[in-house]
Amino acid sequence: MPWGRRRVLLLNATFEPLTALPLRRAVVLIVCGKAEVVHGDPAGLLLHSSTATVVVPSVIRLSNYVRVPYRGRVPMTRAGLMHRDRYRCAYCGGRAETIDHVVPRSRGGPHTWQNCVACCAKCNHRKADKLLSELGWRLRVVPNAPRGPHWRLLAGVTEADPLWLPYLGEPAA
Repeated sequence: MPWGRRRVLLLNATFEPLTALPLRRAVVLIVCGKAEVVHGDPAGLLLHSSTATVVVPSVIRLSNYVRVPYRGRVPMTRAGLMHRDRYRCAYCGGRAETIDHVVPRSRGGPHTWQNCVACCAKCNHRKADKLLSELGWRLRVVPNAPRGPHWRLLAGVTEADPLWLPYLGEPAA
């Protein structure tokens, strides 16, 4: 992966996952002494400066505990919805490009996790504002709100490092 797009998993002092941040920010936290490397790059890459050498991190941990505010309800975003459905159309299983309301908004369908699915443009156009029963279609998977506290970490990351999995706990969706 290119250096500019590489992400690093940031853990709290208690090893609780907080976020995935850019490599540059992770290196700054390490050099300033605010974080330590838990897992380095699997290839063993190093960053060199004139006075120091730093292991390219994959997972880092903060030196001091950071209190995380409670978030009760999971906000629905396009990126989160696409990640939940793994970029697959809920109707045909093809590559999803859009979002579709199972019960169309024109027929009173809400904009919620349970009523929205990822959809390919072809199926979205064919479905239009019809109900699934009118078309004889069925959903491949019943849509639900994502579970688990750490599913958001992977929503913006296209390729997660396998070294992250032990720290993420339960599945992301």
